[in-house]
Amino acid sequence: MEVPGPCLSGLREWLDSMRTVTVRRRRYADKIPVTSQARQQQSLTDTALDLSSWPPASPQERDTNAATFLYLGYGSNLSAETFLGKRGIKPLSQVNVVVPSLSLSFDLAGVPYSEPCFANTRIRDPSNATLSHDGFDDQDYHKDRWHKGLVGVVYEVTREDYAHIIATEGGGSGYQDVVVDCFALSGDPTEDVPWTPSGHYFKAHTLFAPSSGARRPDHSYAQPSPRYLKLITDGAVEHGLPLEYQAFLHQIRTFHLTTVKQQLGSYIFLSVWAPLFLFFLGSAPLFARPDGTYPKWLATFLRAMFSAVWASYDGFFKPTFGDGERTISDDADDDEDDNFEGGIDEKLPLIEQVPQPKYGSVTVVEVMV
Repeated sequence: MEVPGPCLSGLREWLDSMRTVTVRRRRYADKIPVTSQARQQQSLTDTALDLSSWPPASPQERDTNAATFLYLGYGSNLSAETFLGKRGIKPLSQVNVVVPSLSLSFDLAGVPYSEPCFANTRIRDPSNATLSHDGFDDQDYHKDRWHKGLVGVVYEVTREDYAHIIATEGGGSGYQDVVVDCFALSGDPTEDVPWTPSGHYFKAHTLFAPSSGARRPDHSYAQPSPRYLKLITDGAVEHGLPLEYQAFLHQIRTFHLTTVKQQLGSYIFLSVWAPLFLFFLGSAPLFARPDGTYPKWLATFLRAMFSAVWASYDGFFKPTFGDGERTISDDADDDEDDNFEGGIDEKLPLIEQVPQPKYGSVTVVEVMV
């Protein structure tokens, strides 16, 4: 049995973007405590899981595993709307961190013309990390202007919740469970993220999509949708992540349909593929096992379908109707925020107006349920 990897996860994100019906709002006021030093130290012996045999089948195997997991979230899982609301996860504790060995990327393939890409991580070499503007391109859409380590939140979750995270993220065949070194941040949003974190570190699990059909060949090319990026920026505010990092997120340019050809291409593309997406999103739960895995044939078919989706886009829709991953006619904005530091200075006054909580606690936020 397998989980159909990032394909199913991407389709679920796309379906969320298609929902236009106003839904009831619920407010979460529960404060989540900071992960204790003792639990952080306990993680130093953690090792990566083999998702092909997760969760363990026998009671003996289950007894040898930790009762809770430390899970690193960095994309839409920063948002309470996604993590606490749609996925129903109930963290036992949490802490804001920087991960020197990883960097944020938006190269996980989504659906052209609507949700072009989703957040992922890339391996980063901390020893070669320097601040340089020489490589900045007016068309880079500012996604590669963060040269420090990955900033995120480590949640302590139960075994059952971690199994649910793996299932809802579409783990198994598409993702790998990896364990990374994390350094807790100070909790003061006005402090910059350190270039070289020092002090005690601890380990956390995260899901990593290696280079495969789920990733686009150019990690810098696609732009995230406004909806998806807002989940990340909202989560950064909710957790009180450093203002420096929040400013970076806010200056990332998002994807918009700006030409008639793009809009026509979007309509035809979704008319062709959306019925198939909806069919498999509706039928996949029928084949799901209690542990979140799926038959191997379903995982294989979904990967093949996703490859066909992007092959049709690359071979026909993009040449005919225009780009479905990047905004067209964005030249008017190319000269704005030519350097990253300038973008930070411009947006800090706006961000500072928002009350910033200390890490480890979630203030009252509105989530869609």
